[in-house]
Amino acid sequence: MGKEKDTLDFRVTRNEQIRALVLHPELRRAAVASRSAQATLDEAIGLAQAIELKIVHAEVVAVPRPKPATLLGEGVTLRVHDMIEAESIDLVVVDTALTPVQQRNLETNWGCKVIDRTGLILEIFGARARTNEGKLQVDLASLSYQRSRLVRSWTHLERQRGGAGFMGGPGERQLEIDRRLIDEKIVRLKGDLEKVKRTRELHRSARKRVPYPIVALVGYTNAGKSTLFNRLTSSEVRAQDLLFATLDPTMRRVELPSGKEIILSDTVGFISDLPTDLVAAFRATLEEVTEADVIIHVRDIAHADTLPQRDDVLAILKDLNLEETLEKSSIEAWNKADLLDGTAREDLEQTGPSAGDRVICSATNGEGCDELLAAIDRKLAERRSTISTRVSLSDGASLAWLYRHGDVLERHDEGEFAILEVGLEPADAARFERRQAKAGS
Repeated sequence: MGKEKDTLDFRVTRNEQIRALVLHPELRRAAVASRSAQATLDEAIGLAQAIELKIVHAEVVAVPRPKPATLLGEGVTLRVHDMIEAESIDLVVVDTALTPVQQRNLETNWGCKVIDRTGLILEIFGARARTNEGKLQVDLASLSYQRSRLVRSWTHLERQRGGAGFMGGPGERQLEIDRRLIDEKIVRLKGDLEKVKRTRELHRSARKRVPYPIVALVGYTNAGKSTLFNRLTSSEVRAQDLLFATLDPTMRRVELPSGKEIILSDTVGFISDLPTDLVAAFRATLEEVTEADVIIHVRDIAHADTLPQRDDVLAILKDLNLEETLEKSSIEAWNKADLLDGTAREDLEQTGPSAGDRVICSATNGEGCDELLAAIDRKLAERRSTISTRVSLSDGASLAWLYRHGDVLERHDEGEFAILEVGLEPADAARFERRQAKAGS
């Protein structure tokens, strides 16, 4: 049905955008899903736009009986072929997982490059990664994906393959590579990532020596985490109205209303149907979440699919074995409240925050941000234990430290000493113990 275009035709230039067609196959098994097909298609469009593809056409395609060879039925395949010819389409994004055989057959039938949902997400990750760790993770995920594309899918290796690279992203750039070379590079990348992981563990150990509670922002991609992070920390982390605008973790120190200090961590956004290999490759990025004392689940409360998005995030957090932290030390930040109309806002307020576990806010205009910081304070206070200590009245610095970082529940002075009962968060209790040991040495 047409001659395959050379891969170089798909390179982005400064003056040219790739013309793309986005298809979301509505499979029968997805009929019970909580998301509407149109909402899922809109998300796929957003993913494609995140790497500056020019969306010429997008549609939902019903697939009552998936075809092993092409996934899509013959009639749909023919119709899409005619559209590709008429609209000079360079790239087709199929918003589901394609087998290597399906991808190869669709490319042959349509005469253009085809990538599936995994390949598209890899392209975005490749475009967004900035740190050495992020690039290593992208390379590892890309190679793992590419390796599967080499199995029983090609009779020749004359073209580049793989989810990453159709626009010059990371990963292997020549298809002459064989499985042995890919496996060797995967082993090297895993070794490099292990070194990065050890470095991050050293950084965490250093923080624990001057321990501040860690508070992690998590949430669905484009929920506004980075904008909220910037608002709370007065930083300028990249924050755009794009899916996966943030890939690399960022941490800043923040002072709470009580005067206590925390380390706030911004993390990669989650998304539905994220491939298992991709989650594994980016697990190191999420390690800060597993170390968190409090988790702030940032939700785009104005989004039509806010509830399914919440469920997707919770499912991933549970995969990270964070059920206990979620149950005891999590807060929902209902972000983008400024986008709600009057009726929706009233309904939201009637649903209302409960016991400080939910805060209505807007990272854009700052609404609710003070309440969110106060909620973090309360969550940390719930974790406090009571210690009894004796401090010299001449040690004004230690007394001031206890009043600033803890809740002084009781105090009476005996001679040259103050006897105190103080509620301290575990990290602060450890800091005070080291402070006293140093003073006594």
